[in-house]
Amino acid sequence: MTAPMFERVALVGLGLIGSSLSHAMRRKGLARSIVGHAQSEKTRDTALRLGLVSSVYASPAEAARDADLVILCVPVGACGALARNMAPAMKAGAILTDVGSVKGAVVRDVGPSVPKGVHFIPGHPIAGTEHSGPEAGFAELFEGRWCVLTPPPGADEGAVRRLAAFWQACGSHVEVMDAQHHDLVLAITSHVPHLIAYNIVNTARHLEQVTDTEVIKFSAGGFRDFTRIAASDPVMWRDVFLNNKEAVLEMLGRFSEDLTALQRAIRFADGDTLYKLFSESRAVRRGIIQAGQDTADADFGRHHGIPGKQP
Repeated sequence: MTAPMFERVALVGLGLIGSSLSHAMRRKGLARSIVGHAQSEKTRDTALRLGLVSSVYASPAEAARDADLVILCVPVGACGALARNMAPAMKAGAILTDVGSVKGAVVRDVGPSVPKGVHFIPGHPIAGTEHSGPEAGFAELFEGRWCVLTPPPGADEGAVRRLAAFWQACGSHVEVMDAQHHDLVLAITSHVPHLIAYNIVNTARHLEQVTDTEVIKFSAGGFRDFTRIAASDPVMWRDVFLNNKEAVLEMLGRFSEDLTALQRAIRFADGDTLYKLFSESRAVRRGIIQAGQDTADADFGRHHGIPGKQP
């Protein structure tokens, strides 16, 4: 059996991502010990009951003490305060990273609190479901998905390689890029689609009040898929939009321009333009499947009729 990559890993936050990391690490033997922090006593008790951690603390500093790898698995808006709390307890040589969907804000809020000798390497595993909490995690969450690392200028290259190897051992592909570029890319691939989903579902909710439940009763696949996206953690997504607003607003502007073009094509019965736009969009879907980021199975590979089965 190979030696673990880290002696002690601290998961600061034990929701979907934190619990899935625990499952992946224990399956692969990546850490000699895994400890955790959660604000909620219920979450701490659940994490112990599920065996996600050997020890769990109400204090983030206690969780981070003596850890070789500390992973912030919390909404982006909480990272700065946690980093300030943990700073005095972190040891030199440790790696501090996170899993947030916005990287510029994490660099801004966490960076000033990082003690000398601690390697700060922000990260973002592009993986998830609409479920949350310590019971939602599963080891396969990261397999075949991408994890983006955004080390700040001057970051230790050896620490970056070590963290990249950790994510690869969890099943992820790893890409390194600038934090600002990451935030622009994720604005269009993740953040704006979630915002659109929330808006469509809320529009339908208002219609539902005047259509005698028909919106829900006759929901087709497209609307159902929007409701799945809109079921995601509201705290996490609130923080995403507050902390990546420049990139999101830029992408929303471009989206609005394209939507206006579609409105014009429909109004003036421009079938050629509609066909061209829809064909180009279809090609993007095929590209995602060819890249291994989704399945071509019927109904997106969902399993029906199995209670509790993850999509």
